[in-house]
Amino acid sequence: QEQLVESGGGLVQTGGSLRLSCASSGRAFISYAMAWFRQAPDGEREIVAAISWTGSTTYYANSVKGRFTISRDNARNAVYLQMNTLKPEDSAVYYCAAEPNRSQQLSEGRNEYYLWGQGTQVTVSS
Repeated sequence: QEQLVESGGGLVQTGGSLRLSCASSGRAFISYAMAWFRQAPDGEREIVAAISWTGSTTYYANSVKGRFTISRDNARNAVYLQMNTLKPEDSAVYYCAAEPNRSQQLSEGRNEYYLWGQGTQVTVSS
Protein backbone atom coordinates (compact mmCIF):
# COMPACT_ATOMS: atom_id res chain seq x y z
CA GLN A 1 0.00 0.00 0.00
CA GLU A 2 1.29 3.40 -0.92
CA GLN A 3 2.61 5.46 1.97
CA LEU A 4 4.12 8.84 2.67
CA VAL A 5 6.72 9.09 5.43
CA GLU A 6 7.94 12.42 6.76
CA SER A 7 11.21 13.07 8.54
CA GLY A 8 13.38 15.97 9.60
CA GLY A 9 11.30 17.59 12.31
CA GLY A 10 12.73 18.62 15.63
CA LEU A 11 13.41 21.42 18.07
CA VAL A 12 15.10 24.57 16.82
CA GLN A 13 15.61 28.10 18.11
CA THR A 14 13.98 31.15 16.61
CA GLY A 15 15.80 32.10 13.43
CA GLY A 16 17.04 28.60 12.83
CA SER A 17 16.44 26.24 9.93
CA LEU A 18 15.09 22.76 9.36
CA ARG A 19 14.62 20.64 6.26
CA LEU A 20 11.69 18.29 6.14
CA SER A 21 11.64 15.31 3.82
CA CYS A 22 8.76 13.17 2.64
CA ALA A 23 9.34 9.86 0.89
CA SER A 24 6.71 8.05 -1.13
CA SER A 25 6.69 4.28 -1.40
CA GLY A 26 4.41 4.24 -4.44
CA ARG A 27 5.09 4.18 -8.15
CA ALA A 28 2.61 6.96 -8.92
CA PHE A 29 4.60 9.75 -7.29
CA ILE A 30 5.26 11.47 -10.60
CA SER A 31 1.50 11.76 -11.11
CA TYR A 32 0.99 13.65 -7.87
CA ALA A 33 1.00 17.27 -6.91
CA MET A 34 2.52 17.38 -3.45
CA ALA A 35 1.94 19.68 -0.54
CA TRP A 36 2.99 20.39 3.00
CA PHE A 37 0.34 21.19 5.58
CA ARG A 38 0.72 21.99 9.25
CA GLN A 39 -1.48 21.82 12.29
CA ALA A 40 -0.78 23.56 15.57
CA PRO A 41 -2.43 22.49 18.83
CA ASP A 42 -6.06 23.62 18.82
CA GLY A 43 -5.62 24.82 15.24
CA GLU A 44 -6.89 23.73 11.88
CA ARG A 45 -4.74 21.95 9.35
CA GLU A 46 -3.51 24.60 6.93
CA ILE A 47 -1.55 24.45 3.74
CA VAL A 48 2.02 25.68 3.86
CA ALA A 49 3.28 25.01 0.35
CA ALA A 50 2.50 22.95 -2.73
CA ILE A 51 4.36 21.88 -5.85
CA SER A 52 3.21 20.56 -9.19
CA TRP A 53 4.17 17.15 -10.53
CA THR A 54 6.86 18.71 -12.72
CA GLY A 55 8.15 20.94 -9.96
CA SER A 56 7.73 24.00 -12.17
CA THR A 57 4.81 25.51 -10.25
CA THR A 58 4.79 26.22 -6.55
CA TYR A 59 2.44 27.81 -4.04
CA TYR A 60 3.22 29.28 -0.63
CA ALA A 61 1.03 30.51 2.17
CA ASN A 62 1.62 34.19 2.84
CA SER A 63 2.92 33.40 6.30
CA VAL A 64 5.91 31.46 4.92
CA LYS A 65 6.70 33.25 1.67
CA GLY A 66 10.37 34.14 1.43
CA ARG A 67 11.30 31.79 4.27
CA PHE A 68 10.23 28.31 3.12
CA THR A 69 11.06 26.50 -0.11
CA ILE A 70 9.33 23.41 -1.42
CA SER A 71 11.08 21.13 -3.89
CA ARG A 72 10.81 17.60 -5.20
CA ASP A 73 12.99 14.90 -6.67
CA ASN A 74 10.89 12.59 -8.84
CA ALA A 75 13.79 10.19 -9.28
CA ARG A 76 13.83 9.66 -5.53
CA ASN A 77 10.05 9.85 -5.00
CA ALA A 78 10.63 12.61 -2.47
CA VAL A 79 9.45 16.09 -1.64
CA TYR A 80 11.21 18.52 0.65
CA LEU A 81 10.46 21.63 2.66
CA GLN A 82 13.39 23.87 3.50
CA MET A 83 12.38 26.12 6.38
CA ASN A 84 14.54 29.11 7.20
CA THR A 85 14.20 31.97 9.67
CA LEU A 86 11.84 29.91 11.76
CA LYS A 87 9.48 31.59 14.20
CA PRO A 88 7.65 30.22 17.25
CA GLU A 89 4.39 30.46 15.32
CA ASP A 90 5.77 27.91 12.85
CA SER A 91 5.58 25.28 15.59
CA ALA A 92 3.19 22.54 14.49
CA VAL A 93 2.93 19.02 13.23
CA TYR A 94 3.86 19.10 9.56
CA TYR A 95 2.23 16.69 7.12
CA CYS A 96 3.01 15.93 3.53
CA ALA A 97 0.12 15.12 1.24
CA ALA A 98 -0.42 13.92 -2.31
CA GLU A 99 -3.06 14.76 -4.88
CA PRO A 100 -3.39 12.94 -8.21
CA ASN A 101 -2.85 15.95 -10.44
CA ARG A 102 -0.83 16.30 -13.62
CA SER A 103 -1.80 19.89 -14.26
CA GLN A 104 -0.05 23.06 -13.15
CA GLN A 105 -3.09 24.11 -11.11
CA LEU A 106 -2.36 23.56 -7.46
CA SER A 107 -5.01 22.84 -4.87
CA GLU A 108 -4.96 24.68 -1.55
CA GLY A 109 -7.70 22.80 0.24
CA ARG A 110 -6.98 19.73 2.32
CA ASN A 111 -9.92 17.83 0.85
CA GLU A 112 -8.19 17.63 -2.53
CA TYR A 113 -5.31 15.64 -1.08
CA TYR A 114 -6.07 11.98 -0.61
CA LEU A 115 -2.82 10.52 0.71
CA TRP A 116 -1.22 11.76 3.92
CA GLY A 117 1.85 11.06 5.94
CA GLN A 118 1.84 10.55 9.69
CA GLY A 119 3.32 13.96 10.43
CA THR A 120 6.52 15.25 11.96
CA GLN A 121 6.72 17.67 14.86
CA VAL A 122 8.45 21.02 14.46
CA THR A 123 8.99 23.08 17.57
CA VAL A 124 10.55 26.54 17.46
CA SER A 125 11.65 27.89 20.80
CA SER A 126 11.65 31.62 21.50
